[in-house]
Amino acid sequence: MKLHMDNPGITHRIRACTQDSITIGETRYTASLIVGNEVLQPEWPPAGIDGLQEQHLDAIAAMEPEVVLLGTGETQQFPHPALLQPLHRQRIGVEVMTTPAACRTFNILLAEDRRVVAALMIDPREK
Repeated sequence: MKLHMDNPGITHRIRACTQDSITIGETRYTASLIVGNEVLQPEWPPAGIDGLQEQHLDAIAAMEPEVVLLGTGETQQFPHPALLQPLHRQRIGVEVMTTPAACRTFNILLAEDRRVVAALMIDPREK
């Protein structure tokens, strides 16, 4: 699916999302990543929800977003609630959705100038 939205102030606009990749700008990523308007961390360790650990979310909390979009691959899967507690304690909203839905929502929130970070999982087992 191609995602098109032009806004010159957006640094890391997601241009496309497929089952096995995410394209940001002109670069195609094939592993899980974290993206915000001012941050791009490729090769974020968890490939799927089963690999998600608290330290993975600590890096996101340090970015101080208003909301985190957790894209869990092709199917929506919820992490154990205890994993999300550090984000909730800092009053950071968390929305869990499929990775394609998180990509679409990320672009919309960026266009609204929101402090959003998307943690997008690409599970090689789903390919």
